Amino acid sequence: MTTPSYINRLRRKIGHDRLMVPSVAAIIRDEQDRLLLQRKAGAEGWSLPAGAIEPGETPEQALRREVFEETGFKILAAFLTGAFGGDTFRYTYPNGDKVEYTVLTFRCEVQFPAAPPTDKETMELGFFDEADMPPLALPYPRAVLFE
Repeated sequence: MTTPSYINRLRRKIGHDRLMVPSVAAIIRDEQDRLLLQRKAGAEGWSLPAGAIEPGETPEQALRREVFEETGFKILAAFLTGAFGGDTFRYTYPNGDKVEYTVLTFRCEVQFPAAPPTDKETMELGFFDEADMPPLALPYPRAVLFE
């Protein structure tokens, strides 16, 4: 995820200390009911398409923006499926920045086919069955991902 400018401004004030980050994540499935995952360029590995809610955005606006940037998909409909956070949603980036995400997850219906992603951090996109899914950067409950 490209770091929003307001987070960069906060980082200049607080350094690497833990920062609470309100975020959204998309649960997108294909016609075979496989889950879409994104492999990011950094050390995070595989993840749901996700990102921070920027000042002035609603969660749904952030979701639509992040999904389009990271996957090229346009969202037709989005349904809130959960809210997650706490110490299991903490992450330390390779540069030492500490975050704790509060993530709203949405099941999304998208328009196929997708346009090319515009986010340079997206290294790969893939659809996965539950049995073949790689480990994720954050511990989303499988029941939410595959309900």
